[in-house]
Amino acid sequence: MNHQLLHIFRNSPLGRETLLQSMYFSKQVKVSPVIYIPKSTKFLMYFENDVVQIDLDKSYLMSPDTALEHATELLEQAGIEPRFLDPKHYTASTLPDIHTNFDYMSCPRSVSDLSSKIGLGYIGGRVRRIVKSAQFPVLITSPVYKEWESIAVFFGGSVNAFNALKLAFRLCRISGMPLDVFTLVENNSQESYEKLITDKGLETEMSRYVNNWHFLKNRTLEENLYDVPHNALVVLGAYGHHPLKTFVFGSKMEKIQSTISNNLLIVGPNYTAAI
Repeated sequence: MNHQLLHIFRNSPLGRETLLQSMYFSKQVKVSPVIYIPKSTKFLMYFENDVVQIDLDKSYLMSPDTALEHATELLEQAGIEPRFLDPKHYTASTLPDIHTNFDYMSCPRSVSDLSSKIGLGYIGGRVRRIVKSAQFPVLITSPVYKEWESIAVFFGGSVNAFNALKLAFRLCRISGMPLDVFTLVENNSQESYEKLITDKGLETEMSRYVNNWHFLKNRTLEENLYDVPHNALVVLGAYGHHPLKTFVFGSKMEKIQSTISNNLLIVGPNYTAAI
């Protein structure tokens, strides 16, 4: 099966960084990037239980006469066959429909705010909506291109945490990169988390793929996050119990994403897990 990653191309220096990150991810996990070069600032994504309208900022339409050339050049330099998405269906003349039959999607931290407003700790509402609705994981790239040399997954015992852990196993198997697990120990004991793994029958996968299981305790979460390798792809589950859960990932994840600058691969509540 030919696995695919959807990338919305922005023909700017920041957009180049994001595409470079998408290409690196694609090569490591053996998927094909599919590039959409928008011709208008709006498009619709049809998910199983939601329709999300994406409102891009005008930087995505910068220099349309060179966008295809620039994207093609970057892909060919990396030895990747250029593949571009050409929408066939439109809800309105300037509102294309983008299908969602992808295995991953790559986003910067925001797709609908000017770059001057984008900073560490700010993830735009539209990107959050995609994470909430998508059946695929969403790669939220670091501000500038940075190769990752290991995988770090956060595991807290929730359903989504197990989904993130299983995804990390798969990425580890495909990429051959080392994997570390990080667990924030609060009210539960270390043994209780180990029992969760046993009860799910995942001891074999843990011993096969995981280099170290780090139990973070006795410090604040921000202090513990210093132990996460700066050059790791961070995999984690997103969920929220707040009434505004469309925009709130969950308190722990909010703290993580606002503290570290790593590339994040986020598993939303509708992700279909697979090993």
